[in-house]
Amino acid sequence: MKIGLTSVFVKDPNEAFKFYTEVLGFVKRLHMPEAYLAIVASPEDPEGTGLLLEPNNNPIASAYQSGLYQSGLPCIVFAVDDIHKEYERLKQRGVVFKSEPEKTDWGTQAVFDDTCGNLIQLHQA
Repeated sequence: MKIGLTSVFVKDPNEAFKFYTEVLGFVKRLHMPEAYLAIVASPEDPEGTGLLLEPNNNPIASAYQSGLYQSGLPCIVFAVDDIHKEYERLKQRGVVFKSEPEKTDWGTQAVFDDTCGNLIQLHQA
């Protein structure tokens, strides 16, 4: 068994699609703007796990997303091979980081705002 698709709640799937593809560099798997449906994938594994940019247009999703953000908790973790290189690449593209790469007992991490209501963690083991 493997994960084929997972989701992250976003304020607007079409705006999120633009950020995830144009800024972060994910590739389009499916985008139907009129249906607010967007699925992206890693450019390193475009046929791998898809990420559904799920609209938060229900009270449970909205409260969950807002609660995570206000608590400073990332909703998802993206693994990277070279966190310092990725950090610099994304900063140059206008990504706002909440923290610089920080070494911990389990690796190095940095957290950024995805402009769609979420904090995202980069992690290098």
